Amino acid sequence: MMHAHPTSPEGITPAYLNGLLAEAGHEPVVEAVGIVDAKTYGEQMVSTAGRAVVDLRYAPGASQDLPARMVVKLTRAVDEIMGPFYANEVAFYRNIRAELDLEAPRCFGGAYDPETKCFGLLLEDLTERGCTFPNVTTPTTPDDVRPLLDTLAALHARYWQSPRFTGDLAWVETHVAGDVANLMNNLAPAYIAHEVETENFKREMVQRLRTSAPELLAGVQALQLHQSKLPQTLLHGDTHIGNTYRLPDGMAGLLDWQLMVRGYHLHDVNYFITTSLSIEDRRNHERELLTYYLDRLAAAGVADIPTFEDSWREYRRTLIWGVYIGWLTTPVVNYGWEINVMNHLRLTTAFEDLETASLIDELR
Repeated sequence: MMHAHPTSPEGITPAYLNGLLAEAGHEPVVEAVGIVDAKTYGEQMVSTAGRAVVDLRYAPGASQDLPARMVVKLTRAVDEIMGPFYANEVAFYRNIRAELDLEAPRCFGGAYDPETKCFGLLLEDLTERGCTFPNVTTPTTPDDVRPLLDTLAALHARYWQSPRFTGDLAWVETHVAGDVANLMNNLAPAYIAHEVETENFKREMVQRLRTSAPELLAGVQALQLHQSKLPQTLLHGDTHIGNTYRLPDGMAGLLDWQLMVRGYHLHDVNYFITTSLSIEDRRNHERELLTYYLDRLAAAGVADIPTFEDSWREYRRTLIWGVYIGWLTTPVVNYGWEINVMNHLRLTTAFEDLETASLIDELR
């Protein structure tokens, strides 16, 4: 029987971890656990969930496939609003992760409690493979971007217009329907309005775009309704550079699958490119990077890829999501001042450069 999901490292006991392992079909073999490191709400680099690195001691004869060090992802203790995110990520790791031949953390067990809206995930510690974790302050070149575009192309190609979305993957939510969509469209706007009112730099960045939080929300909703009628695939959904990692061999992977949805592929592509590159590098290279991604999609077997011209138009439109949902929602406490401001700066500058507002107006 699964024990109550903890909201602090103190609740990560052998009994709790054995419950997570049992959810994934593993034997309950943890005898002792040591907390190596833990981050909870109020510390930089903690957004919608806490994390603890744990060392585990197993019973004699335990499976050699279970690593001695893992990461426990756990509920943020400050509120219950994140429940749809937690349920979504657990569903990804329980139902989809095992069939993906691309870089994402291995999962050794996970569960979500709809009554308490708490969850737990037992994941590999990627630092054991020498992974590094860039963010918007990390110098990043177009050559650094391409490996993650490879990963996105592999993901998108696998589920491109998949009939499984009306079969065994019918449970996967979209940007216009489901608990995550409800959170974004009906619950988050009040929070975003508060952020814009109380954070001077957010308010003035919105003013610089000659818009408002309600106008941006209406634009996001128009975009998502429009793109829901275009080719659909499985998206990571939240591909800012801080949700990626790099391996020593140059490959790249995706973390934090809480916003996984069925949607339009360029949502993932634009958000990653725009948050990864300096303003100058984005201006100089984003067309060639979009071409690179489309070529990788074709190489993976997608036959009905939109033309570059159509793709470029939709790529430019998707920026409104990054501006409104991507970072107006994010308090400075979650990532620190510099990361928060730089993401806003890159996204709002691209919004102006690519004339996103006029492209959104065409949808209304």
